[in-house]
Amino acid sequence: MIINFVKMQAGGNDFVVLDNRKSVLTDRQSVLTDRKKNLPKNYSKLAKRLCANKFSIGADGLLILENSKRGNAHFRMLYFNADGSEASFCGNGASCLSLFAYEKKIAPARMNFLSKSGIVSAIVEGKKVKLKMPNPRGLNLDFSLDVDGKTYLLSFLDTGVPHTVNFVPDIEKTDVRNLGRKIRYHQFFKPEGTNVDFVQVKDRKTILIRTYERGVENETLSCGTGVVASAIITGVKNLVSPPVNILTRSGEILKVYYQLKSEKYEISRGVYPAPFKNEIASPHCFLARRPDSRRETRGQAKARSGGRNDKRRCGARNDMVEVYLENSPKIVFAGQVYI
Repeated sequence: MIINFVKMQAGGNDFVVLDNRKSVLTDRQSVLTDRKKNLPKNYSKLAKRLCANKFSIGADGLLILENSKRGNAHFRMLYFNADGSEASFCGNGASCLSLFAYEKKIAPARMNFLSKSGIVSAIVEGKKVKLKMPNPRGLNLDFSLDVDGKTYLLSFLDTGVPHTVNFVPDIEKTDVRNLGRKIRYHQFFKPEGTNVDFVQVKDRKTILIRTYERGVENETLSCGTGVVASAIITGVKNLVSPPVNILTRSGEILKVYYQLKSEKYEISRGVYPAPFKNEIASPHCFLARRPDSRRETRGQAKARSGGRNDKRRCGARNDMVEVYLENSPKIVFAGQVYI
């Protein structure tokens, strides 16, 4: 079977884009179903096949555009990493799919679409796409993590997918692939794992970032959700003020806008004997907690802290009213591929 595709990139993050509104990809395609009948389509297999560098089109991930059953959404977005794993969201991918939908007249310049993280809004303005990101959650500042006998001070935020941020003095001397992989697979973050962002603050308006991306299992040239997580965490620590320019590994600059409920982002701090012990019911607050929102056992806490009794500072924080990612996605080429 031959299908049409479009290759796109945003910030150096590249994607294969498929329009499946007409259900061209069905459960009768053997590549999608292990040659068994009456099974739902398996985009995971297709992602691994199409995203394989040197053996196929090659990309960081596969974007699928489908019809949405929600009346307030112009279409539905599905995203699969190059290893076949499905992610609930991808910032750069969402920007690309927004431009694709606009260029194909699937959606107007101001659009809403459905993702695994909920309804997402986007505005296409010339060559730029301004994307309203899903509400961040699970903010967790300055917790310690032992990796190979060395303790790192990290911060966490879920911006549609989980991101752990490590501030470094010199981003060029950082071993992103090896250290990023060890943090990504650390038992503390199991079973989901985490993306890992290495951040260097340049000035009050600019940060530099390199990302080890879960699902790609390597450093990528850019990661939209990682850029947003890093900008917000840096802002919460009062190291930058919005809008924040983020210089990615590709050399492109992405811009993040965020607004807080109060002008002063007050952090009420306390000391808890067990990290991530408490949760808060209100959706309008952040509370330090484990990324998968479950309580951390004493064994997990001991494993994370290298056997030490670890105490850390945490506290409830105000909710972000709006978080926007602005970048310039591009259509690289279009073609056909045999599956």
